[in-house]
Amino acid sequence: MEIREATAADWPGIWAVMEPVVRAGETYTWDTDSDERTLRAKWLHEHPPARTVVAVLDGEVVGTAETHPNYGGGAADVANAGFMVAAGHAGRGIARALAEHVLEEARTDGYRAMVFNAVVESNERAVGLWRSLGFSVVGTVPDAFRRPDGSRVGLHVMHRRL
Repeated sequence: MEIREATAADWPGIWAVMEPVVRAGETYTWDTDSDERTLRAKWLHEHPPARTVVAVLDGEVVGTAETHPNYGGGAADVANAGFMVAAGHAGRGIARALAEHVLEEARTDGYRAMVFNAVVESNERAVGLWRSLGFSVVGTVPDAFRRPDGSRVGLHVMHRRL
């Protein structure tokens, strides 16, 4: 598997990964009916220090991640990131490889920490991955996320120093 900077030509592959994740409504706080143009603008960052990367396996985009400053001003050295893996490739270490890559890039780019603002607490796979990579839950917003079945779960704020 290769992890590299995304290009505009990667968009169809990125969209093929993103669309089912967003439409499912289980792990991202985005509207499930968001249009492709809106989501492309959210994901593909054109200006440093923001970055978008892809994980490519046998010529196919199987995962993607994006990173950017979480805050501005005096807190601009705290990063934020998002990760998505194609459903058919879950459990193969792609998310971990993307996370390790992004964490190293963030460190190289001068970020001092990474924070995830909204990790859906029922997303056990993600919570477990972030904990295994040294993130801790610094707070949970109770009942902040409505799942497609109408049930509500908390959103974790997770943090790690770089």
